[in-house]
Amino acid sequence: MQHPAKEDFPVSQVRRYLEPGPIVLVSSAYGGQRNVMTLGWHTVLEFTPSLVGLMISAGNHSFAMIRDSGECVINLPTTALTDTVVGIGNTSGAQIDKFVHFGLTAIKADKVAAPLISECHACFECRLHEAALTDSFNFFIFEVVKAHVAPRPKHPETLHYRGDGRFMVSGKEISRRRLFRPEMLD
Repeated sequence: MQHPAKEDFPVSQVRRYLEPGPIVLVSSAYGGQRNVMTLGWHTVLEFTPSLVGLMISAGNHSFAMIRDSGECVINLPTTALTDTVVGIGNTSGAQIDKFVHFGLTAIKADKVAAPLISECHACFECRLHEAALTDSFNFFIFEVVKAHVAPRPKHPETLHYRGDGRFMVSGKEISRRRLFRPEMLD
C-alpha cells in the first residue's frame, strides 16, 4: 500500500476534498413566488425515514421561502446542465425568475408546493422534519416524501464542486459487492 507524502494545507480549503455529494438545484415556492438555487452542502442523515440535511445561507433568497414554507424539492442535475448550474448560482431570484431566465421547465410536484425541474435526472420532494439547527447553523433537516428518478442512465454523470470554480464529474463505478455482508447491501 502506498503512503503519499503530505503537505500542510489551509484548513479553510478542506471542503475541496470533503464536499458531501453532487451539486443539486433546490427549488422552492412561497407567497406566490418561486425560486431555484444551486447547493453543494447537503448530506444524507437517515434511510427510514429518508432524511437529508441542507445548509442554506441565510443571505440566500431561497432561505426565507424554504424556512417559511417548510418545503423544497432537491433536483439532481447532470453535467448537461453545468452552465445552467453555475448561472443559477451566480444570480439572485430576488431580481429574476430563474426558471424563465435559464429555460427550466417547472413541473407541479405531488406532495409539496415547490416545483420539480423537468430537465433534472431526479427530483426529491421534501418537507421540513427538524428546524432545531436552522437559526444557529442555517441547517435544515428534510424528509424526502416523494422521489422521481429517470430510469436511464442508471448512474448519470453528476457535478461535484471542488471550489475555485472547478467541478469534478462523477467517475466510473467500481464494485466490491462480493466483499460486503448481505445485510450491509442497501
